Amino acid sequence: MMYGLFFGDSITYGEYDGVFGGWVDILKRYALQKYNEGGNELILFNLGIGGETSQGLVKRIQNEMTARNAEDGNIVFIGYGANDLAVKDQKQMINPEQFKANIEKAIQQAQDFSNEIYLVSILPISEKVAGKISATGKVRRNEEVLVYNQILKGIAIENSLIYIDFHSAFLEDKEVLLSQDGVHPNEKGYGMMAEIAIPIIEKYL
Repeated sequence: MMYGLFFGDSITYGEYDGVFGGWVDILKRYALQKYNEGGNELILFNLGIGGETSQGLVKRIQNEMTARNAEDGNIVFIGYGANDLAVKDQKQMINPEQFKANIEKAIQQAQDFSNEIYLVSILPISEKVAGKISATGKVRRNEEVLVYNQILKGIAIENSLIYIDFHSAFLEDKEVLLSQDGVHPNEKGYGMMAEIAIPIIEKYL
């Protein structure tokens, strides 16, 4: 039996998807169905917390993984940046250097429990809201999304990890795949994320 642990913010958690409960929950049901059909048991944990930055990840990853350590191994997904790059009260929540340091530190801690670690890209932002102040007082820009995704790609290369590029998949159709708030996917967007992620978990099933 293996565990899949998904760390992230509200996009990992599946916020704004009243239909499927987000991409991780779709994967959870898929893994269960495969197991019921006689496949390997892979139990997925959605450890997404709305509004969390990479700072929060560093604080909790060790405890979360210690509490859920499967004897046959763990698969770890790390999806951060959408809150880190946001500017609130004229200040970036987590600057690029700090973001890089946090993600690297989290990977180091995860490596004590797993050698199957995936980094998840940040999604593009709708043109409707890019550069504007959101209801939570945050400003996000697509230029920053590219900068932070570049950091994630670099970390993936340096550590021989797989980078899951949801960003490219969303780019052309983002206005159709994002919800009203322009930041979170809608059920169509989450469904697409799950389609991209299914082949990744497939090899453990």
